[in-house]
Amino acid sequence: MSYQTRGRTFDQFEPNEVITTARRTITEADIVNFAGLSGDFNPLHTDEEFARSTPFGKRIAHGMLVVSAVTGLANQMGVFEGTTLALMEQTIRYKGAVVPGDTIHLKLRVAEKKESSKQDRGVVTFETRVKNQRDETVVEGHWVLLLRRSEKKS
Repeated sequence: MSYQTRGRTFDQFEPNEVITTARRTITEADIVNFAGLSGDFNPLHTDEEFARSTPFGKRIAHGMLVVSAVTGLANQMGVFEGTTLALMEQTIRYKGAVVPGDTIHLKLRVAEKKESSKQDRGVVTFETRVKNQRDETVVEGHWVLLLRRSEKKS
C-alpha cells in the first residue's frame, strides 16, 4: 500500500478561510527540554530569581518554543501533511509572553494565494495568530507555503 496524503492542496484553501488548531498547555518540562535542545539558557527562561526582576515578573517560555509548539499543532491537524513542498518564509512578531501553565492554540487565515510558474504547485500565505487561554494574541505573523496542486483529471 502506498502513502496516502492527508493534506490539503493549494486548490483546496479558500481566501479568508480560518483554520483553528487544538490547544496545548505549555509546561515547565517543555521549557526545560527546549532550553536543553536549543542551548538557550537565557535566565529569562531558566532563572526564577532573575526573571522576577524583569517586566514579566516571572520566567517565560522561549518565543521559539511557542512557535514550534503551534507548528506542531498545525501539523497534527493533517492539513499540510504530504502536500507541503516548502516553508518559504515565516515572519514572527511577539506580542505577549507565555508562561508555564498557559494554554495556546493557532489561528491560520488564508491571506493570499498565488499561482506558481509550475502548474503542479502554488503559494499560499497564511496570517498566523497564536492565542492564549484568555484569547490574547501572544504571537502573530505570516507563513508562506509552497503547496502541491490537485492533480488535474484528463
